[in-house]
Amino acid sequence: MTQPPTTALRSGVIGLGMIGGGVAVSLAKSGLTPSAVFDVRAGAADDLDGIPSPLESPAAVADASDIVLLAVVSADQARDVLVGDGGVLTDRRDGLIIVLMSTVSLEAVRELSALCADHGAVLLDAGVTGGGRAADNGLVVMVGGPDEAFARALPTLESFAKTVVHCGVQGTGMAAKLARNAVTYGQWAVVHEAASLAAAAGVPLDRLLEAFVQGDDEGTDRLNLLKVLVAGGPLPTEHVDFADHLAQKDLDAAQELAAELGVQAPLVDTTRAQIRRVYTGELEQPLPEARHERGLTMMDRTYGAGFHKLIPEGATAPSIEHTVDQLFADVWARPYLTLRDRRLFTLGVTAMLGRGDLIETQLRGALAARELTVPQLRELVLHGHYYAGWGNGTVLQAVVEKLVAEQEG
Repeated sequence: MTQPPTTALRSGVIGLGMIGGGVAVSLAKSGLTPSAVFDVRAGAADDLDGIPSPLESPAAVADASDIVLLAVVSADQARDVLVGDGGVLTDRRDGLIIVLMSTVSLEAVRELSALCADHGAVLLDAGVTGGGRAADNGLVVMVGGPDEAFARALPTLESFAKTVVHCGVQGTGMAAKLARNAVTYGQWAVVHEAASLAAAAGVPLDRLLEAFVQGDDEGTDRLNLLKVLVAGGPLPTEHVDFADHLAQKDLDAAQELAAELGVQAPLVDTTRAQIRRVYTGELEQPLPEARHERGLTMMDRTYGAGFHKLIPEGATAPSIEHTVDQLFADVWARPYLTLRDRRLFTLGVTAMLGRGDLIETQLRGALAARELTVPQLRELVLHGHYYAGWGNGTVLQAVVEKLVAEQEG
C-alpha cells in the first residue's frame, strides 16, 4: 500500500464540525474531494458543498481511504472512533495514515499512536489553528510524526491548509499547538487584567482598544523575542539591562496604580519579577527522567544553582533519599501549582515556626529564581506579622532586610 509522496491519497474525513467539515470542503475545492466521510450527527454533511454522503461507520471510511483525517473534539471521542464499535481499527490497517487534528494531551497522542501501530497504521498528530477559515484553505497545521508518513500525507495536507509545518517527531505537532494556545489564552488574561486596571482608572474601554490597535508596531510585537531566539539570540547584555530597567519602572507604576485602585494585577506582579529572564531568552529546560537526577535538578530550581551539592554524593540515608527522590522529584516537580505557589505556601508554614534559617533558604531561592521583587518581599513581611504573629513576623522581617541589603549592596 506504500505510495510515493506525489501520488494523491484517497482521503477520508471523520467529524464534520467546523474544522472537519471545513477541511472536507477545502479538499473538494482543491480537486481532492474526500472519498468518504462520517459523522455521528445525521445531516452533518447536508450543507457541505461537494461532499459525498456519509458512510455508516468509521471503519467504512477507513476501508475507502489511504489517509483518514480525524477531527473530533476529545481524546475519548478519538479513542472511540478508532477502537469502538465499527471503529477505524476494526481490521488490520497496514499503511493507513491517521491524522489526528483534535487538541489532546501528549499522553493521549502516545496512547492513540500505540493503538494505531498495533493495527499497522501510523498516527500523525496535527494541531491546527484557524478553524474558522477551514473551509477556505485557511488552516495552519502543525504536524508531528515520522518523516516518511509526513511526506506521504503532505500533498493531502497542503490541499486544504494555508501552511503545513512539520515540527518533528511524534508529539511535537501537538506540543506546538498547546504552546500556541498558551500564548492565546495568556494574551486574553493579560488583556482582561489591563482592561480592569484601565477601567478602574476611568479609561473608557473603547479608547483603550483604539490605543492598542493604532499603537501596535514591530517593537511591541508579541513574537518579537521569539524571532530573536530563532535568529540566534541572545540579546546583548546592555539591551537586556536597558529593557529591564524600563520594564521595572513601568511595571512598578502599574503595581502602584493597582494598589491605589484596589484592583488585582497578578500577571503584572509575576511579570515584573520574571521580566529580565524573559528578555535574556532563557528557556525552561525539561527535568531529567531519572528520578534521583530529577530531584537534584528540582532542588537547584527551588533553591538556586548548585544547591544540590549540599547533598553528600552517594548518600543512602532514608531521609536524604526521601528528600531528593520523593519530596523534590515527585512533589515540588508536580504540575498545577507553580514553583512560586509552592514556595509561598512553604514560606507561610515556615514563618509560623519562627525559623529564620529555613525562611532564609526559601527566600534566597525566590530571589535566585527572580520570583519576588523587593516591594513584594516587604509586603510578605507585613502580611506575615498579622498571620504568623508579631514575634515570627519580626524574624521574617530580619531575614528579608538582610537579603534586601545584599541585593542593593
